[in-house]
Amino acid sequence: MSTISLKIEFGGGLELLFANQRSYSLSIPAIVPTNNRTTPTPPPTPDQPQEPVETKPADVTYLIHHMRDHLLKEREELFIEDDTVRPGILVLINDVDWELEGEGEYVLKDGDEVVFISTLHGG
Repeated sequence: MSTISLKIEFGGGLELLFANQRSYSLSIPAIVPTNNRTTPTPPPTPDQPQEPVETKPADVTYLIHHMRDHLLKEREELFIEDDTVRPGILVLINDVDWELEGEGEYVLKDGDEVVFISTLHGG
């Protein structure tokens, strides 16, 4: 199975949700389930056969789910809302606003850098 190597960075206090670590180097599968499931499907049983899994190239939506399931340490609601990042989080893909790249549908490439910055401040 081929993988994609990525660099993930956090800013604006968002790193506090991710074990206070500002940067991660990740490897994720290049082909992922369309339902963005990040954990292995349970093996089939005689009374419940395995259904075929539809796949797609890894995109930012899958990355967000992967981060939630494997990196996020607390307060999921401060990072994800309605299957995407919550409002107030700026996402940059290779220093370009993700809105210009197709947001969650951007297909990740080996060596991409994805930055998440919280623009919300207390006070």
